[in-house]
Amino acid sequence: MRLFRELMWFFRLEKKSYSMGIFVLLLVALINLFPPYAVGVIVDGVGKRNMTEGILFKWSLLLLSATLLVYGLRYAWRLTIFGASSRLGRLLRKQLFEHFTRLSPQFYQQHRTGDLMAHATNDIQAIEMTAGVGVLTLVDSLTTGSLVVFSMAYFISWKLTLITLLPMPLMAWSTSYYGTLLHKRFHKAQAAFSDLNNKVLENISGVRVVRAFGEEEAEKKAFRTLSADVVEKNFAVAKVDALFEPTIQLIIGISFFLAISFGAKEVVNGSLSFGQLTQFTIYLGAFIWPMLAFGWLFNILERGRASYDRVNTLLTIKHEIVERDGVTDRVPSGEVAYQGASFTYPGAHKLVLKEIDVAVKPGQTLGIVGKTGSGKTTFFRMLMREFDLSKGDLRIGGNSIYNVTLGALRSSIGYVPQDNFLFSTLIAQNIAFGKPEATLEEIKAVAEIAAIHQDILRFEEQYGTMVGDRGVTLSGGQKQRISIARALLLKPEILILDDSLSAVDAKTEKTILQGLKETRTQKTTLISSHRLSAVEHADLIIVLHNGIIIERGSHAELMIIEGWYASTYRSQQLESLLEGGGA
Repeated sequence: MRLFRELMWFFRLEKKSYSMGIFVLLLVALINLFPPYAVGVIVDGVGKRNMTEGILFKWSLLLLSATLLVYGLRYAWRLTIFGASSRLGRLLRKQLFEHFTRLSPQFYQQHRTGDLMAHATNDIQAIEMTAGVGVLTLVDSLTTGSLVVFSMAYFISWKLTLITLLPMPLMAWSTSYYGTLLHKRFHKAQAAFSDLNNKVLENISGVRVVRAFGEEEAEKKAFRTLSADVVEKNFAVAKVDALFEPTIQLIIGISFFLAISFGAKEVVNGSLSFGQLTQFTIYLGAFIWPMLAFGWLFNILERGRASYDRVNTLLTIKHEIVERDGVTDRVPSGEVAYQGASFTYPGAHKLVLKEIDVAVKPGQTLGIVGKTGSGKTTFFRMLMREFDLSKGDLRIGGNSIYNVTLGALRSSIGYVPQDNFLFSTLIAQNIAFGKPEATLEEIKAVAEIAAIHQDILRFEEQYGTMVGDRGVTLSGGQKQRISIARALLLKPEILILDDSLSAVDAKTEKTILQGLKETRTQKTTLISSHRLSAVEHADLIIVLHNGIIIERGSHAELMIIEGWYASTYRSQQLESLLEGGGA
């Protein structure tokens, strides 16, 4: 019953629905006492040969009325109780989704997507069932069971009732034992389903890679192994599930045997009438459902508790990026300045950024270059507060980014990541993701700047083209340019291009950079790239090596220094010349 206590916050929230549902359930339980009594009266009347057609019609009409009334009341409690449990599912999914949106990238490095999906589907469904069917079975088994036992003992024979209830302690012990087993096994079954879910997600997302390496059979084998594990663990759950009903039926069967044996003796002795014994056995038959429900309740509660524990584990994970008290929601603008910025990833000891000092005025472009792993992407992640600096400060317009709400900070930034993610929807909707109300003219304007407009016009449906899952129908360069257009539509104070021109040719790159220069005259642009031609035009270029700025200056100044930048630039220019067939 621990789960019911933990869900008490929701029961209070929905007290009106649950109170109404429980009240209706009580009415149903009371009305259900009438049919056995009516049958007993009719049987005794037939036995005494004083049952007339009129009396029989009256009792039959009363039975029909009770049946119709119960029908309507059962419809009513389903609306109230099951409706409330559906709202719990909606509420928990909403809480989980909002929680996911606030968690740091480190969380997603430690948790698999398929596992998180399983929490938001299967686990919440099990919790929802507890708040619906679980409440029903608890209330119905207690009320119906109590009323039936009371009626058997008070109106017929308390001695016979006591005798028939003798096997019940055995049932209580067995269902409790089964429940403990079920909790352990169901937890393992849910974890196995998460593994399978994640494997399916990975294979669908990475189907091109799987085919390219000819690993279809290996992946099928891995899937079969995981699928077999899910079946095995669910079969272990089913084995325990299968014990509940037979155990209860066996105990109820023993109770029936005791009732008939001792009841017949009471009839012979004249202590009971034949009609009373018939009424007693019907009541005992009605007692089967509460006992089955009680056993089923253990089943539902243990499943729900295992799932609630899994969901709660996620919900209790603290947000690592939090806002300070008294922060402003004013969108920041102005000079972007890194002041002694240093950073170490959580759990690591090596600094990824070390004492970074650099400032970029509005209208300027900053280029960040360096070898893979030098800290370029981390440089941007600090500005967007995906992580917080270990030391130093980051300022926009003279104000620390830590004194601004996360919403205001990120609304001032247009970000195009290395991994260009597109949604499985229309091209126009992908571009307008950050500004859904944008007109088609606005969408086309930024598509022109991103040099993707002509490509889109060549598609049969043009801007109404479906891009497929993660943009599967588009080339790498097309996805990059759509992502750039999406960021440009926001007209951000700060535009970040994180190696976002790597999949376009030199001519297209030049067109895009020229378009950015013309349209972002009073706004800041930050560009990282492995191809130095992408930052050649920048007002300031910094070269990162192991998180340290080892060179800085304009393109001309860095070429004079004859350092890493100059050497790499000449090497790349020579490669381009050779690829173009030059001599």
